[in-house]
Amino acid sequence: MIQEKNGTWVSWNENLTYNYESLYKVTTEEELQEVVEKTDKIRFFGTKQSSADIAAGIETLIDITSYNKILSYNDAEFTVTVQSGVILGDLLEAIEAKGWCIPCLPDINTITIGGALATGTHGTSGKLLCEYVTNCTLVLANGSLKKIEDGDELMNAVRVSLGALGVMSTITFKCEPIYTLHIKEGPESDAEWLPKIKERLKKHDFLRILWLPHTDKGYVITGDKIDPKTKIKEDLGPDYLKHRRTASKILYKYSHIFPWTTAVANKILAKSFFSTTKEHKGSLYQATVTKSRGSTLELAEWTIGLDKFPLVFEELKTEINKWSNRSFIHIPMDVRFVYKDKSWLSYAYNEDTVTMGCVSRNAATADTYEAFKSVEKIFLKHGGKPHWGKRFTAKNAELSKVYDKWEDFKALRRKMDPTNKFLNPYLTQLFNEK
Repeated sequence: MIQEKNGTWVSWNENLTYNYESLYKVTTEEELQEVVEKTDKIRFFGTKQSSADIAAGIETLIDITSYNKILSYNDAEFTVTVQSGVILGDLLEAIEAKGWCIPCLPDINTITIGGALATGTHGTSGKLLCEYVTNCTLVLANGSLKKIEDGDELMNAVRVSLGALGVMSTITFKCEPIYTLHIKEGPESDAEWLPKIKERLKKHDFLRILWLPHTDKGYVITGDKIDPKTKIKEDLGPDYLKHRRTASKILYKYSHIFPWTTAVANKILAKSFFSTTKEHKGSLYQATVTKSRGSTLELAEWTIGLDKFPLVFEELKTEINKWSNRSFIHIPMDVRFVYKDKSWLSYAYNEDTVTMGCVSRNAATADTYEAFKSVEKIFLKHGGKPHWGKRFTAKNAELSKVYDKWEDFKALRRKMDPTNKFLNPYLTQLFNEK
């Protein structure tokens, strides 16, 4: 175990900075238990890619990225057990080598497993990543271990916990045999893609829509399972498409000063980078997951019931198209679909859900990005829920109205962590704790 003294913790985007007295890098479960047991207040972090302030802000921290072993496979049951600091990409490459997959993946592979589960990370056309966990081990506030099995009542509270119930130690995932997706991509008008959502969810194994604000268009991505030997005519579009991030950075450079320029930039970017069709095939991981992402963006994401989404979408579109406000949204807004579950703090608790991401391409000026405020106001009005790892301002009063099990989770948290060992200032305010 390595201990570093008196350093500075800096988030991925450099938007959050905290001094700490001790930072521990652990490699074994015993070391993890030891640090938790002897510390009065502690938080833990992975690759620091959360836009929410959940990972630091107190004197003692655990860097979980060195706790990163793949521990075992069960070939008969298609399960893999890992330490919580494993990077998602490393896990996915390892199980693909065995001919396995996890059937719903987020659009990023550089996060730790523990952080992904704690914040409700998800993909599209499936359930939250945590719903594929069959059992896990939690380090409790007193340093003891708690083994939790699928079917235990506690599991529905632990699956999405913000790290407020304990430190996730080991996790076992249920996998499936790997499959190949035939991916097709192309632009559609809002009038075309919006009414087809339910139809496409039934028809396709994968559905994702990149909405292009201020253009009246979306970019629709569908995927269908095929025999891996099936030949398709691959078309990945012109080579210049790989320069979209660079073009976005240039076009949005002064949008925080002149928000109206965003609408112009969006039209240019939509015409340049979202007007062609593409076709390819590959595994879910290889065909749909981004393998790198620049640290120059900041994210918010909100979710709403599938049946409510068209109404919310139209209200949001009307609002941001008003030239009288400053909510000009950088493209794209990522629209994905999560199927209902029973996890207490899941966005999809008891209902199929649509998620809608909102991105600021200027991380340094994200605090003044009016779009985050407009999106939150509209989604909260209709009972929407924020992504735990991304930007939002809602706290206990608002969250208690949209999460049916909010008070139950808070009561359980107090029972499992009576001294508030796992709360930092942000979570203390979020839960309205003393």
